[in-house]
Amino acid sequence: MAADDLTVRRWRAPGRINVIGDHTDYQDGFCLPMAIDRECRVTVRPATGAPTGTAVARTDPATITATSVQEPGTVVVAADGSTDPATVEPAWGRFVAGAVAACTARGAAIPGGTWTITSSVPTGSGLSSSAALSVALVLAGVGLGGLHLDPVALARLALDAEVRATGVPGGLLDQMTALHAVPGHLLLLDCRTLTVEPVPLPRSLGFVVVHSGRARTLAGSGYAQRRAAVEATAAALGLPALRNATPDQVAHDPRARHVVSENARVLAFADALRAGRTDALGPLMLASHASLRDDYDVSTPELDRAVDRLMAHGALGARLTGAGFGGCVVGLVQRNHADDVVAKVARDLAAAGVTDPLAFAVRPGAAAGVAPD
Repeated sequence: MAADDLTVRRWRAPGRINVIGDHTDYQDGFCLPMAIDRECRVTVRPATGAPTGTAVARTDPATITATSVQEPGTVVVAADGSTDPATVEPAWGRFVAGAVAACTARGAAIPGGTWTITSSVPTGSGLSSSAALSVALVLAGVGLGGLHLDPVALARLALDAEVRATGVPGGLLDQMTALHAVPGHLLLLDCRTLTVEPVPLPRSLGFVVVHSGRARTLAGSGYAQRRAAVEATAAALGLPALRNATPDQVAHDPRARHVVSENARVLAFADALRAGRTDALGPLMLASHASLRDDYDVSTPELDRAVDRLMAHGALGARLTGAGFGGCVVGLVQRNHADDVVAKVARDLAAAGVTDPLAFAVRPGAAAGVAPD
């Protein structure tokens, strides 16, 4: 190994599915996500050297030069965090600028260097590709900058970085999942106390992910409007959040009704897992999807079609995962049937005109942190 390679450092963060509990996190509610075995990775070489075997000149210690294996372009941002993310092109580079700005605002002294980003989490899928990127970048920023933060503080910092990059307000579900993941487990996340309880997934069960064929982006979607609506309802009820609302209080408000009923479904799902009542899981997922479709109005015909195809080919339950407006659905399956379900659903979507349909099985992944070489 060449001398320069000894200074290379790497960090990783997983994507996630949300098994049940969407649009509850920003109302202090409950969620049941699972980190997946797909991840974003950031590889950093210091400014004092160049990649071995190349003719690249030494880099500026006052700047960070970032490239992405999956996305075109190169971005250069100030290592002191002074680059305004909104000015950065291409757009993926705004996450780099946002992470550097967030970390330096917390006191990190980040040295210049070259950062290479690679990700196996599909973008525009609802699998938390942006949060995986933000968490991996923030881990690099704090690791290089000498900060020592606990997982909750890191989750808040990663959210800060993402908001700086996109301008879209979000909750902490994705970041908390990435930083607290336990292999073989789902995570019961209490978004008020920011506490996490790992809940074992029976070995006989697994999950498959199917892309609906419609890309999802929160910027320009109705996400901010949905969030503002439920915040206004909570305020009108004199409550700190809809976590405190009863079903009767929100019976005539579809948006708020979804949040309250979804919290109940999350807790029921976790209880069923603990008790081994696996027959209760699928119906809860289907009820969640119906609520997201009918009350919260964040599903699409493409998402509904993917849920229908999963159920037609043997899934025990299925629902959209993430914020909606496109992206992926997740299906609960018997683990030994996962590959068969994936193949049949992909065939159906291809016949319906979806180009290169994306469907795959996922397993519970490990928490974000330093990446192995």
